[in-house]
Amino acid sequence: MTLTFDGTVVVPAADPNDGERTARALAPRLAPGGRAVVVYVVEKAGGAPDKTSVEQSEEYAADVFEAARGPLEVSDGTVETEILYGTDIVETIFDAAGELNADGVVFVPRESNRLAELLTGDVALKLVKEASVPVVSLPEVEIEDAD
Repeated sequence: MTLTFDGTVVVPAADPNDGERTARALAPRLAPGGRAVVVYVVEKAGGAPDKTSVEQSEEYAADVFEAARGPLEVSDGTVETEILYGTDIVETIFDAAGELNADGVVFVPRESNRLAELLTGDVALKLVKEASVPVVSLPEVEIEDAD
């Protein structure tokens, strides 16, 4: 049985590689009538100076969206993109899911080491633990060699 998505799913992407990996895993599962909203969250500092300028963040988001669109162009669903701003990445993703009336959040977990998770917090774990809509972790799809 193959899991397919025929409603709206929010697809968080942290960087271009993450966006492409998740889009590649989602593309064969996005059914006709399905809608993938790829989101990039700009983490705001909440009163302190932000890490990057708005212009830098928007340029980076454009790179993330371009990487995600490629694999999703072959899907039967529609693809949208949205830049989100918030002080808590996971909360911002779930707020967007609520506003979009999404059926769920779909992602491919990024590899990280335990130290990085302890220092920065594991977003994938928070997505699952703080879920306000169904969360689906897809397995990564390997790129087949053209040789």
